[in-house]
Amino acid sequence: MSILTSLFTGVSGLIVNGTALSVIGDNIANSNTVGFKGGRSIFGDVLSQALAGSSTTQIGRGANLLRTQVMFTQGNFETSANPLDMAVDGEGFFVVKETSGGTFYTRSGQSGIDNNGYIISPTGLRYQGFIYSNGVLQIGNPQDINVSSVSSSPSATATISLQANLDSRESAPAAWAFVAGATGPSSDQYNFNTTMTVYDSQGNDHAVGVYFRKTATTNLWEAHFVYNDNQSGAADPTRYVEVDFDLGTAGTQPLYLEFGSDGTLSKVDNVNPPVTGVVANTGTFDFSWWTAAAADQSIDISMGYSGQNSTQFGSPSSMVFQSQDGWTSGALRALTIGGDGTIAGVFTNGQVKNIAQIILAKFTSPQGLTKMGKSLYAESHDSGQPVIGAPNNSGRGGILPNTVELSNVDIAEEFVRMIAAQRGFQANARVITTSDSMLSEVTNIMR
Repeated sequence: MSILTSLFTGVSGLIVNGTALSVIGDNIANSNTVGFKGGRSIFGDVLSQALAGSSTTQIGRGANLLRTQVMFTQGNFETSANPLDMAVDGEGFFVVKETSGGTFYTRSGQSGIDNNGYIISPTGLRYQGFIYSNGVLQIGNPQDINVSSVSSSPSATATISLQANLDSRESAPAAWAFVAGATGPSSDQYNFNTTMTVYDSQGNDHAVGVYFRKTATTNLWEAHFVYNDNQSGAADPTRYVEVDFDLGTAGTQPLYLEFGSDGTLSKVDNVNPPVTGVVANTGTFDFSWWTAAAADQSIDISMGYSGQNSTQFGSPSSMVFQSQDGWTSGALRALTIGGDGTIAGVFTNGQVKNIAQIILAKFTSPQGLTKMGKSLYAESHDSGQPVIGAPNNSGRGGILPNTVELSNVDIAEEFVRMIAAQRGFQANARVITTSDSMLSEVTNIMR
């Protein structure tokens, strides 16, 4: 009987519109959930029969829920004060793991560090990435990212670069008469001095005094290097020696700097008069520290930097530039995340060291992923297997540091859908009440 059919048709309409309201309510409830992806209900009609065997006269039996589809459109971004928060700009999911080994995927990049030093999600799952080992990225073996044991080892100074201007108006001071074991040269024995800090193989810092002395020879200067050489195991301010240079000959000669008439450096050598051209403006000298570090540490010194050499101009003597390539040991002070997902540590010794690289997973059909709650998804047969790799590669998106991806739910759109679902529910309820009235009329006829 067609009246009875309309009852069941109305019931199916109530069910699907009620389900649509549930999906809309879930979207609205998660409108402020980081990384949440809204869903939508997809309906289909139900065909019951064709009347009198005619294919042109067909009566449906209502509607049915075909599936609930997750919409993986890009959400808006919001800047975060947490340096470890991150967002995916484009396709891909962060890979997180339980300590028991279960693997999940998420678009929520909110993260922190647990008491064991692992980078974790708000639910305690550990982010996965490629790890740097001895400065080399170990691609192809994703692991938990741990920063608890990361440190910066010391590095001994191997080169020193000095760029100075020595005042051409200066006159020659008293003769250089430094004696090993003295506290340092007398101030009347040099024209200008500076101090460099260098590091031994254990990361201990040592002060090296650089003393420039103008000679009686026109345009010729001496550079003397003095450092502490106490071998008793403790710093002794009375134990200073002049460094030993080795430019092909032995001895403790100073480094001689000869300038041209235009004030530019023309020769550098450890013999007087200098014969080596400015191209070879680097000398090697050996240190013997009072610490337990490696003895006879050789360091190259250059009287210029990046193509710019020391000068002799008619202006006060000054250091234009000085640098050295060593450093002491350092502890982790801060973490940074790059656009390619590289997590780098900033250490107390000023060094920056790569620790790991966040990985992303890309699916052929992300709509087929299984929702696990807490902004997590799991692989399923419908989603296909994940293709895992570095960000900004093979179609995977980039990483935005100090950023979170907001929910992609549009409240205004959800309200419109809510109104449509509500009206649909009301209309189907009316179909049921109307069908009931018609059945009542039939019953009255029988009376």
